[in-house]
Amino acid sequence: MDLQVPSAFDERDWERPVDGGPVRFAVVGLGWFGPDVAIPAIAESDYCETTTVVSGDREKAERVAEEKGVEHALTYDDFAAGDAADAYDAVYVVTPNALHLPHVETAADLGKDVLCEKPLEATADRARQCVEVCDEAGVQLMTAYRMQTTRSVRWVRDVVQDGAIGDPVQVRGAFGYNLVAAGEDLDQWRLDPDLAGGGPLMDLGVYPLNTARFVLDADPSAVHASTVEGPPEFDGLENYCAFTLEFPDGPVASCDTGYEVAGTNYFEVAGTHGRIRIDRSFDVDADRRITVELEGEETVVDADEPSEIVEEFDYFATGVLTDVKIGPDGEHGHFDLRVTEAIYESAETGRRVDL
Repeated sequence: MDLQVPSAFDERDWERPVDGGPVRFAVVGLGWFGPDVAIPAIAESDYCETTTVVSGDREKAERVAEEKGVEHALTYDDFAAGDAADAYDAVYVVTPNALHLPHVETAADLGKDVLCEKPLEATADRARQCVEVCDEAGVQLMTAYRMQTTRSVRWVRDVVQDGAIGDPVQVRGAFGYNLVAAGEDLDQWRLDPDLAGGGPLMDLGVYPLNTARFVLDADPSAVHASTVEGPPEFDGLENYCAFTLEFPDGPVASCDTGYEVAGTNYFEVAGTHGRIRIDRSFDVDADRRITVELEGEETVVDADEPSEIVEEFDYFATGVLTDVKIGPDGEHGHFDLRVTEAIYESAETGRRVDL
């Protein structure tokens, strides 16, 4: 097989010489991901530092600031009032989905670039408003799809785009886990329709959805979907969602996600001449396994690569400190919300929905 699969994926194909920095972050939202994943990643990064933490609970903000060695601890109201605005250059928004917009608006008003967690908001309309306020303020807005900054996924995209497996025909992707069996508290924002905007589709299903768009370098033109409603504790949200994305030039992506399914976590592209599969493709910093089948031969590599969260922050900072265009941008994130709303519409009506 002519295609050589690297054993290590540590090259930053987006790396550029950086002058100045570091980019100082205000981390807005102090659930588990902010303090336990994002702030340590920022500390490990080359071009970033955390100078401010923001929470709806002052005591929590002050506790996290002390634990992480961060100078400024703010409430949401303090942040909205512009307190300590000179202490940070960019804002990382990691609150529940439906709270993204007000914090993005504040950041834009203060002239700060924004890295906002996925999905960009709870609805397509609110996501569009995030895009508009940042455009009007002249600040950059990136939707935090960390897979797009990770070299192994970028390598797969390059291989597919270079035609190494022929013309892409079929994409399969899945991301789900058994939230109930894991013993998680069911009284949480991910199961609150007003805060989450949906069930596992909004939390997990957007990963294979977005990775399909990224690897194919195309946007779907239609969707067809079905959902299974969750137990009463899910407050009307779906427990499982399966959806098909139709792309204009022919590829079809079949994806699924759920909150009561044993861990499913893979992404695969089949072409006219070969196939590439990534296992453990969507976990935070999991070791990925890449399988390539081409001309009757199979190669399997356990990818050795750096922390994708560190890569995401350094990628964003590189864009802020240079003239590199940051992507996935806000409009890219907005489109995903258009797709998720079409998926829910299709599941409700039983019909194919054009985008």
